[in-house]
Amino acid sequence: MPLSCQISLLPAEAADTARISQAAARALGISASRIRHCSVVRRSVDARGKAPKIVLKLEVWADEPPPPAAPFAPLLRDVSQAPEVHIAGSGPAGLFAALRLIELGLKPVIIERGKAVRDRRRDLARLTREGIVHPDSNYCFGEGGAGTFSDGKLYTRATKRGDVRRILDLLHYFGAADDILIDAHPHIGTNKLPGIIEAIRSQIRACGGAIHFGHRLSGLEMQGGQLRGLVLQDGLRVQAQALILATGHSARDIFELLHRQGIRIEAKPFALGVRVEHPQALIDQIQYHCAGTRDEALPAAAYSLVHQAEGRGVYSFCMCPGGIICPAATAEGEVVVNGWSPSRRNSPYANSGMVVQLELSDFPGAADDPLAGLRFQQRIEQAACEAGGGQQQAPALRLTDFAAGRLSADLPACSYIPGVVPADLRAVLPDFIHRRLQQGFRQFGKQLRGYLTHEALVVATESRTSSPVRIPRDPETLMHPGLAGLYPCGEGAGYAGGIMSAAIDGERCAEAAAAAVLAPSRLP
Repeated sequence: MPLSCQISLLPAEAADTARISQAAARALGISASRIRHCSVVRRSVDARGKAPKIVLKLEVWADEPPPPAAPFAPLLRDVSQAPEVHIAGSGPAGLFAALRLIELGLKPVIIERGKAVRDRRRDLARLTREGIVHPDSNYCFGEGGAGTFSDGKLYTRATKRGDVRRILDLLHYFGAADDILIDAHPHIGTNKLPGIIEAIRSQIRACGGAIHFGHRLSGLEMQGGQLRGLVLQDGLRVQAQALILATGHSARDIFELLHRQGIRIEAKPFALGVRVEHPQALIDQIQYHCAGTRDEALPAAAYSLVHQAEGRGVYSFCMCPGGIICPAATAEGEVVVNGWSPSRRNSPYANSGMVVQLELSDFPGAADDPLAGLRFQQRIEQAACEAGGGQQQAPALRLTDFAAGRLSADLPACSYIPGVVPADLRAVLPDFIHRRLQQGFRQFGKQLRGYLTHEALVVATESRTSSPVRIPRDPETLMHPGLAGLYPCGEGAGYAGGIMSAAIDGERCAEAAAAAVLAPSRLP
């Protein structure tokens, strides 16, 4: 049986297997000569002291070699003739629901409004370079969902919702690097994730599942409180007894569809603010307490910040060390920004969402209109577009100017390719959000000395943090309480917040749908 221990080493030492064995022997109180193998179970960075350390949690085999490890492999089978379960959306919730259905012996049929990964790249290039928004193929819509081209961060706090390790194992099986299995904050990278998504698609099809791109869901056919079929935008009608609705938090047309058809939805609190960009070297110096360039054995430094301002949380969101700010609008006439990092996190910039927690009372009419939060979000994105000049240029200010309530005469270099323009962000953000962000930035400047700097940039708006709508579901069956056979799923339904939690929720919905389809008498 392996022994367990935890050690802390300088970055260069943590890359040396001999040093790891020596430190493990000291931690365990045994001779280094007895150690036959050390396996890293968990790796993280501790930057609290003057010299940052790499913290390793180890399994150590003493006096005997470890037994051969059984490689992880999902249970893949031919489901081409099996009963069908339909899935709307091919983001992480939809794709992992499909894989789980295959394991359970059912045929997944995915309906995706957007394009396959490679075709999607062309539309992203036009959005970034020319400011042309394709309403069905952008940073939010298309194969792999929003995460495919916006970072691939795998950290989650949703450890009680499902098997996090299984999701990591599946991603690794389909091509992710070994590092995701041990890093405390695993990350794939926007440059690597598309290939993994393509591998998952190929496997689904090889098992007899189906994926149909360019098909937008435009209606549901119902009878007696039971789902009977799907209506697609091109007029095609498809019989369906079970639909996992995994369309993401930006699919406003789906929320409107449900509302129009009398299927209950609810306004939900979310968060909204801006994206802040610093030179990565500055964040490294702040976090690693170094005067110059960080140790090459250390990853690009990140931060996590939170402050209570007038009773509301102001906090960092989706922090991207060594990252890039990207345009995430899904319709003409709106400006939305997001962030992503390549796998090496080697951009000279660090960016993070900085958002204010909203409440239902902030949305006029929320008591009667479940789309009130969505409309609130939409108005701010449209105001950002107008302040930026009407295309995809984003309104921005230097961080110190934003905090002080003044305009910027000029702006520093920025990773946002469509470009930034100086603008008064009070014309974009409601006063209660703007004021709290100012308070937050001043406080963060005290927490991280050097954070509040003239070199940093505030870019509006970071508004797609989570869904402004929740689609209710029964906690046991995971079905919508008013429509049997409809399984609201993932971020868009309000039950996830990132790749990992969405994938976990996709698996849960697949299991619930399979239970109903394979035992029809259980349907209400």
